[in-house]
Amino acid sequence: MSEILPDIRSIPPDLYPPVMTEGAPGPGRRVKQVAPEYGGTQVYHTLYLPTDWQKGRCYPLIVEYAGNGPYRNEYGDTCTGRIEDCALGYGISGGEGYLWACLPYISQDHQHNQREWWGDVSATVDYCLKAVRRICEEYGGDPSALILAGFSRGAIACNFIGLHNEEIGGLWRAFIAHSHYDGVRSWGYAGDDRASALERLRRLRGRPQFISHEGSTAATREYLEQTGIQGRFTFMDIPFRNHTDSWVLRDIPERARLRQWLQGALDGQSVHRG
Repeated sequence: MSEILPDIRSIPPDLYPPVMTEGAPGPGRRVKQVAPEYGGTQVYHTLYLPTDWQKGRCYPLIVEYAGNGPYRNEYGDTCTGRIEDCALGYGISGGEGYLWACLPYISQDHQHNQREWWGDVSATVDYCLKAVRRICEEYGGDPSALILAGFSRGAIACNFIGLHNEEIGGLWRAFIAHSHYDGVRSWGYAGDDRASALERLRRLRGRPQFISHEGSTAATREYLEQTGIQGRFTFMDIPFRNHTDSWVLRDIPERARLRQWLQGALDGQSVHRG
């Protein structure tokens, strides 16, 4: 199927994620932040405040995890594995109305961001818990409107990290997983077996997930049906061949559908399996 699908680059982008900079956060800025626990290391995350940000107001928060890197396929699709190159949160929001944080996976030595697979999972989970709390307290994130999103490795992370235990699993209002899904296939790391994935999936407890994939979501649909978990899963096939998150930077019907779905999830509307 991938050979007959068009290339996403045939459609020009209408959004360009801001470049990560140093300095204080401000409306429309994407800044590098170092958590107090990781001072003196190369561990960092990024925070974007929307163009309509005002101190004292409350905003939904999109938390995003990056794909593996360095990656390049035969179509020229690339992924660096770096958080500053993530795009999902910006494309979903259009830069308005949402806080957007890209969080790291922590390396085993706790000295840098892990660009491939997981590093220290417990440290990564702890980092997420602390970062989300601080962002909500300091910049007006709404603890009842936390969205977890990711591409490729980050899509797997929606469950692998986001549902790792009861504490972190309880944070999220909704999930957006693009291209891959926890439990569908074995990748060779500890905990990628289906029994472990099912244990994580049980922590979902009916919250909505938007699941997309280039070409087809059939493998994930089949897997979830086999689990027997009755969830509010919405599936969307992306009609392009590319393994990339850059489709959200383009004015295509699939982006509009995702935005509509997210608004419904935040409004508490019924989000149907599709």
